[in-house]
Amino acid sequence: MENQRTIAKEVSLKGTGIHTGHAVKITFKPTQSDSGINFIRVDLPGKPVVKANVENILPKSSAMRCSCIGKEDGDEVYTIEHLMAALCGLGIDNLIIEIDNDEVPAMDGSSLNFTEILLRAGIKEQEKERQYYLVKEPLFVAEGESNIMVLPYPGLKISYTLNYDHPLLKADFLELEINEESFRKELSSARTFCLEEEVNGLRGQGLGKGATYDNTLVVGKKGVIKNKLRYENEFVRHKMLDLFGDLYILGEPLKGHIIALRSGHSLNLKLIRKLEQQKQKSVSSGITLGGMPAEGQELDITEIMKILPHREPFLFVDRIISLEKGKRAVGIKNVTINDYFFNGHFPGRPVMPGVIVIEAMAQVGGVMMLSSDENKGKIAYFMSINNAKFRKTVLPGDQLIFKVEAVKVKSKTGQVRGEAFVNGKIVAEADLMFVLSD
Repeated sequence: MENQRTIAKEVSLKGTGIHTGHAVKITFKPTQSDSGINFIRVDLPGKPVVKANVENILPKSSAMRCSCIGKEDGDEVYTIEHLMAALCGLGIDNLIIEIDNDEVPAMDGSSLNFTEILLRAGIKEQEKERQYYLVKEPLFVAEGESNIMVLPYPGLKISYTLNYDHPLLKADFLELEINEESFRKELSSARTFCLEEEVNGLRGQGLGKGATYDNTLVVGKKGVIKNKLRYENEFVRHKMLDLFGDLYILGEPLKGHIIALRSGHSLNLKLIRKLEQQKQKSVSSGITLGGMPAEGQELDITEIMKILPHREPFLFVDRIISLEKGKRAVGIKNVTINDYFFNGHFPGRPVMPGVIVIEAMAQVGGVMMLSSDENKGKIAYFMSINNAKFRKTVLPGDQLIFKVEAVKVKSKTGQVRGEAFVNGKIVAEADLMFVLSD
């Protein structure tokens, strides 16, 4: 059992907001159990309190390229992600943060200074038990070429792929089990960065007024300008730091496996809202008989059977966890030893047939295409399978996650690209074409 934590004594620091350029002082004060993380705008009349939670996420976070909270009445607090990462990394559950301006100071562009001053304040264990949010079902969110998948996992693991169209920000991958030790050693000092060609555009939007070569790694054509990397892969580490800090806006530490591709604050916060929906069990999972699923709705097996004509023993999709009609879908197949095909494939060495992996992938694609109003009541028949590749065997006990995206969908045909994953690693992929028939 782990207990909640706060700090032992009051501490303060000063700095400049990276976007606003405002001088700011923040003071950290211990508080009681079950209080959470609360910012107090001491510069405003009434000293309004803004709790760091999903409800208070501001829409302007995406435009500002940071995480912002507030209550839409002038009590905003900008750029909280690096501080939130430090709090989560040190296991601080409850804290009062008095702030005398609208943006958390940038410090050196990482979580390092926040981590150091909080450690100097001392960490105090409290009497009540810490609560974790346990991911119980897979989730998936996407924006353009960026996506995040979350899987159940007993701890917190983040797998992050960085992939920018820039010679110095080429594809990079990092996977970490996050705990206090790994956070301090691997993530806390990774600094924010931007491309040299982005600078004027950001300044034109009124952002980056407090950015300097000391608190921001500016990446030019030949390397980092007027600074040096702390890690060879500092860029991917910082993106992971941002994601880690954003996740703590949930209000409690998370246990799950986060698999992210090119995610930023906008997508991170989209994920947090979806996790909060799952947490509060407020997502409606029912569809009226003969009705069609809502955009983004999760579908259980009963709802899937209202769209697909398949039935046991040839229905290979257990749940749809993300759906954008006619665009993309993510589905799950839980593979068990009781699946009929293991009786003959192969006795004593059960392996899921590759053709059935592809069939399950196609059924997810069928849900994506047939869920739209114009295709209601139709059936999707295979026309062709191209570029099919099988990377790993699928065994009893595995959970298959299928990601299917539309390439081209017309009134009578559909072409999709499908990928299948187990534990975040691709096991199969294929290009599929269907004909849609009444």
